[in-house]
Amino acid sequence: MANTKSAIKAARKTVRLTARNKATKTRLKTLHKKLDAAAKAADPTALKTAAANYASAMDKAVKSGVVHKNAANRAKSHAAIKLKLAA
Repeated sequence: MANTKSAIKAARKTVRLTARNKATKTRLKTLHKKLDAAAKAADPTALKTAAANYASAMDKAVKSGVVHKNAANRAKSHAAIKLKLAA
């Protein structure tokens, strides 16, 4: 167990941030699955909406520090390629 006041606070903070990160990453995975499903269904409007939602969620994850900027750019690029191939 933590001995100092700062270590106790850091332990509380870790629990809170871990929960936030897990929720964000789970949401990203769900949106990615929806993007893949829309790509397989070949529905251009659904695919465009799913890609926009996924890119927006990635940007928000970067802003909160959950995902690295380059990883998000790579993921958004892959989504744009799927969108372009469907068109």
